[in-house]
Amino acid sequence: MAVTCFIRYEIDPFQRDAFRRYAENWHRIIPRLGGRLLGYFLPLEGTNYEAWGLVGFDSLAEYESYRARLRGDSEAKDNFAFAQQQRFILREERTFLSAVAP
Repeated sequence: MAVTCFIRYEIDPFQRDAFRRYAENWHRIIPRLGGRLLGYFLPLEGTNYEAWGLVGFDSLAEYESYRARLRGDSEAKDNFAFAQQQRFILREERTFLSAVAP
């Protein structure tokens, strides 16, 4: 079963550049640790405080293995610390989705 981790972020709209840097860092980290990065998305029109990240995995078990690798990775830890120090993420939610076949 293929799984997509859909991450909804509530961000400080005045710190879009900080979130962009955070997301750009994940473009290097996530694939190296085994996730299939489908993308990070910043608001363009309309609501200015929601951003999204989508990461694919072959299964929920593979996601759990990825999370364990993430916790031990120095670059990932640095990126999490950057977000905490700058406080541009106000809220984060994760939902796990499976694709509907046509």
